Amino acid sequence: MDFVDYEGHQVAYTYEGKGTPVLLVHGFCEDSSVWDEFQVDLLEEGYRVIRVDLPGFGKSEVIPDISIEGMAKAVQAVLDALNNGPVVYIGHSMGGYVGLALTRLFPESLMGLGLFHSHPYEDSGEKKANRLKSVEFIERQGHVLFVKQLLPSLFNENFANSNAFLLEKITYRAAKFDTQGIIAAQRAMAARGSEEETLKNTDLPVLFIIGKEDQVVPQDRSMAQTHLPKLASIHILDRVAHMGMFEDRKK
Repeated sequence: MDFVDYEGHQVAYTYEGKGTPVLLVHGFCEDSSVWDEFQVDLLEEGYRVIRVDLPGFGKSEVIPDISIEGMAKAVQAVLDALNNGPVVYIGHSMGGYVGLALTRLFPESLMGLGLFHSHPYEDSGEKKANRLKSVEFIERQGHVLFVKQLLPSLFNENFANSNAFLLEKITYRAAKFDTQGIIAAQRAMAARGSEEETLKNTDLPVLFIIGKEDQVVPQDRSMAQTHLPKLASIHILDRVAHMGMFEDRKK
């Protein structure tokens, strides 16, 4: 992996291939490895693929008290280092929140935005409270038990039951992340505001990838956002929950 400095901290990234640059940004309790198979498909189709580990995940250092905007600025530091020109951005879950902040802060850096099981809405009061409760749990118990409970719940039940080794591998990787990085990300998500106006105001084409069985971003909430941008493409995955890059890779 390569590294760029952002506010005195190392942010890890990889890039490979030739053609239109596509930036892939992972979600919460993930790192850039979740795109391994997805990347193969893009490279075969002639794209240049950039992957970033958000601060506190993968090989990137923890940045205490980072915000979603701060994560977007860290991603922009990678783009500045590469000097590729505008990219197609695809963000999974929390990575979508980062992409929306990047769209608002650095619109010239993007030629398209993809929200992969993600949305522009601020957390409800209940959701914010639950995030902060999870922070308290992690502070008491550590994050290993937390990720063991979280990650299987993101998948379609049948898929999870049939792919125990994959879930074990993903959970093992997440268990190695820094506790403080997970806490910082939870707090950042709880504190973020709405990006609905960002979607309304952008001239970028926006791709929505929606899991029909997603319990994290239910389909009705996912569909409501598709009316916000001027130009939208909607892709609904059947029998898929929150992890479409694994659950239905070929689509």
